[in-house]
Parts: sequence; C-alpha cells; structure tokens
Amino acid sequence: VAKESIEKAGQFKPQGLANTAWAYATVRHDAPGLFDKMATEAARQVGQFNPQNLANTAWAYATVRHDAPALFDSVATEAARQVGQFKPQELANTAWADATVRHDA
Repeated sequence: VAKESIEKAGQFKPQGLANTAWAYATVRHDAPGLFDKMATEAARQVGQFNPQNLANTAWAYATVRHDAPALFDSVATEAARQVGQFKPQELANTAWADATVRHDA
C-alpha cells in the first residue's frame, strides 16, 4: 500500500494526504519514503487544507518523528492564516506537533 501511495501521491487531495499520514503514524509504521513523498505533496497543497487536515498532518509527522521542516513551515503559515477556524483539539494537536519537533511556529 505504501508503494502504491507513493506512486499516486500527486493524485491525493488534502484529506487523503492527511488521512494517509495519520493512518501510518497511528500504527507507528515506519515508511520514510511515503512520508517524504507525502510531505512534498502536502506542502504543495497546504493552501487547500482545512484545520483538521493541518492538525492531523502535523500530528502524524511529529508522532513518527519524521523530519520535514518545509512541511512544518508551510503548515505553520497556513495554520496562522486559518487560526480563527481551528477547534480547540486541532489547536492543541498542532501546538503539540510543533513543540515535539521543536518547530518555531
């Protein structure tokens, strides 16, 4: 599944990117190639992410401790733009992710 997801990452919409990262992180599955590809694609599409997509993506990358500074930069920028739309849990998860990877949000 990871290999197929890498090949089709450019076809994923924001929710699909966030859900895929979340799913792999939830089971702590080590798939660095997938996380690299998803990070590139997520950073490209981040302007289309809603607060839940942003929070889940940040949480996933922090949970697996996958180094993706460009992704965290783009998520932080977009989160700041949408901060008024975040639910408390989304804010908490995004803040936790930034603190966990020591990203200056």
